[in-house]
Amino acid sequence: MSFFKKHVATAVLSALFSYAAVHVSPANGGDPWLVFEPAGDANGKHVVFVSGDEEYRGEESCPMLAKILSQHHGFKCTVLFSINKETGCIDPFELGNTPGLENLATADVMILCTRWRILPDDQIKHIYDFLEAGKPLIAFRTATHAFKTGDYGGYDWANFGKKVIGENWLSHHGQHKVQGGRGFIVEKNAQHPILNSVQDVFTTSDIYGIAALDQEAATILMRGGVTETLDPASQLVAGKLNDPMMPFAWLKDYDSPSGKAQGKCFATTGGAAVDFRGEDLRRMIVNATFHLAGLDVPEKANVEFVDPFAPSFYGFPKSDYFVKRNLRVEDFELGKSASSYPDPKILKK
Repeated sequence: MSFFKKHVATAVLSALFSYAAVHVSPANGGDPWLVFEPAGDANGKHVVFVSGDEEYRGEESCPMLAKILSQHHGFKCTVLFSINKETGCIDPFELGNTPGLENLATADVMILCTRWRILPDDQIKHIYDFLEAGKPLIAFRTATHAFKTGDYGGYDWANFGKKVIGENWLSHHGQHKVQGGRGFIVEKNAQHPILNSVQDVFTTSDIYGIAALDQEAATILMRGGVTETLDPASQLVAGKLNDPMMPFAWLKDYDSPSGKAQGKCFATTGGAAVDFRGEDLRRMIVNATFHLAGLDVPEKANVEFVDPFAPSFYGFPKSDYFVKRNLRVEDFELGKSASSYPDPKILKK
């Protein structure tokens, strides 16, 4: 058993919770996305997750977070996936097909977890409209390079990261898959509600290099220190690498494509599925959702897993990995867990 599997937190099904209705797969006559209706008292807010990255298993983490938000906190949550056009399976290597983006029309918050998508105009137009309205979004990990190309609406989608989030893809700040990362709260912003009961954030997916972010205009909530190993107990790397530490989590304003509106973005460069084994990273995303939706942030948000969560490790698998795995959207319904799966064979770079 691998080091990572040994350290997967034991997830216990909640003894009592209401199963929400979900959309099912095209094979069963439904839509290729999930909708989790809120359990208990609804708060009236709709969150749309947009997943689609080949490296960090966002197809596993997004349904997990959506279940927490819907079943513990009253949000309606819709989860979108990259869908293979031929097989109908969840396939992040399908760069140009994310069905259901029209759900953004009723979204209060978008949570973006994509990597270099190349979406057709009839799909990306819904993201454009969301940004044009100045609605808030949460972006994690590869959302700094969410789109590879495109000019729908006259917008420079290849530089979406710099325009909206604060940075495009730049670098791994440290040795990828060897050195991890630890978040350190910026003292002057320690009382920000997004940091409520957030103290210990560790990521095996390392720290990203950040250079373009306007650190005077943004509210830096955490900085990321590079650790010697992927062990959560590992120490910080000595020397210049951590001086200064890179921004790790921040809040910033963004301009709509036309410049007529302004919205807010919360971003963190953490966010591989395995990173979310740590409850404080999950809590930071939940807190940010409350904050950006205009709701009071709980003092200590419940972030217990609704269904067991044993995420696959990150990396680029062979291109047929997802087709062979044949994940379907219904595999992530309430009461199901598709994340307990052997680590994929990772391509050597």
